[in-house]
Amino acid sequence: MERKIVIMDHPLIQHKLSVLRDEETGTYKFRALVNEIATLMTYEATRYLPLEDIEVKTPCGIAKCKKISGKTLAFVPILRAGTGMLDGVLQLIPTAKVGHIGLYRDETTLNPVEYYCKLPADIESRDVFVLDPMLATGGSAVNAISQIKLRHPKSIKFLCIIAAPEGLEVLKNAHPDVDIFCAHVDDHLNEKGYIVPGLGDAGDRIFGTK
Repeated sequence: MERKIVIMDHPLIQHKLSVLRDEETGTYKFRALVNEIATLMTYEATRYLPLEDIEVKTPCGIAKCKKISGKTLAFVPILRAGTGMLDGVLQLIPTAKVGHIGLYRDETTLNPVEYYCKLPADIESRDVFVLDPMLATGGSAVNAISQIKLRHPKSIKFLCIIAAPEGLEVLKNAHPDVDIFCAHVDDHLNEKGYIVPGLGDAGDRIFGTK
């Protein structure tokens, strides 16, 4: 079943994204904004998690309540830039398990090269959110999701801040069963595989390495 692509146009997300893009925004502020946007996106992306009925004893009686069904969530950032979103998503769901997938882009072929994969042992009982600030060519996202699917999680969703149309198309075609959440779809990729207008290299700006 083909799933949905959700563009999160909430005013707070869009305002913070405009500051994030600015080339004058320094590392400290950039890192904080990535986490803030990730928190807001997680709030929206978890809207349709399954719930189950429970009863809770309050000081005044028994309340019929809801809780998230099952063992809930796992977050899997794609190294390295995806880790910049991790604190933000864990602000809302601190009990979630965390995995990591390490990929880098070959600068000649623009294809992803995997160098690390460590996922929660009980991932098959969890809904997985894959994190990466940028969806550019789509290669890293496709590779990461393929690795996770080998472990048979309950579901997979992909969260990014900015996407290129080319990357969206690649990811949608490779994994049509995965919901995609992003804050904005930009114009195109340039000859180096960077999103235009984008925000530059997210990893370098998060970690101050350029």
